[in-house]
Amino acid sequence: MPAPYQGGCLCGAIRYEVTSEPIAVALCHCRDCQYVSGGEPAAVVLVARNALAITKGKPKGYTVKGDSGKNVTRQFCETCGTPLFSDIESNPAVWAVKAGSLDDPSWAKPGVIVYTSSAQPWAHMDPALPQFPKMPG
Repeated sequence: MPAPYQGGCLCGAIRYEVTSEPIAVALCHCRDCQYVSGGEPAAVVLVARNALAITKGKPKGYTVKGDSGKNVTRQFCETCGTPLFSDIESNPAVWAVKAGSLDDPSWAKPGVIVYTSSAQPWAHMDPALPQFPKMPG
């Protein structure tokens, strides 16, 4: 997707813009992403931290400890509940933008699958994509 591209929440209270090309697109099967996605997996677009700007509203955050021992803060709209992005303390150079919050997510084709060890037994995983039981280090 050529930058810039935009996204936001279902109710329109929060809007954002990304001004750089994505670093990667991934499917995450971790248990936390299963909760946030309402099933599994979460499709995320990794973008440079300085390339994401919130242009309207203020998301709410919920912080948990990741398996790295560092914080993961998931940002969402407190009005409609739309998951927007994650701030991953162990990787401070990026935001993990939820692909479903993009205005046009059709271009966000996953290139990797992570946390396959947590995937549900009924989850479909494309065998052509690289797969990792946890987050690759």
